[in-house]
Amino acid sequence: MTLPPRIFALVGAAAVAATLLAGPSASASPAAAPTSTSAVAVRAVGSVCYSALPAQAHDTLALIDRGGPFPYPQDGTVFQNRERLLPGQSTGYYHEYTVVTPGAPTRGARRIITGRQVREDYYTADHYASFRRVVFGC
Repeated sequence: MTLPPRIFALVGAAAVAATLLAGPSASASPAAAPTSTSAVAVRAVGSVCYSALPAQAHDTLALIDRGGPFPYPQDGTVFQNRERLLPGQSTGYYHEYTVVTPGAPTRGARRIITGRQVREDYYTADHYASFRRVVFGC
């Protein structure tokens, strides 16, 4: 089984935190740069409160956090970002997961796209025509 990339981000975050605690200055850390870039991307893509997502998206996010099992073999595959609507990243940075559409005879159009950062999740209801970054805690 392949673990979602953000699981590794949790391990990386712990290592960064330990380094910052031991290091002389957190402000000089190069790890701070992606956070500001990520904030710009959220505005460019739009956002949606976790509570406003359909229940099936909550189910998908919970499966991602547990590492599966996923209902479709395509879940967890690399998302290529061909539409270039998400922030530009290297191949393999984003992964896609199906958000089940009740009554649909296929996978439907709804997806969660995850990035490598913790809780870097994007929701699309229209099969990649638009994305909204999921905001947790609202």
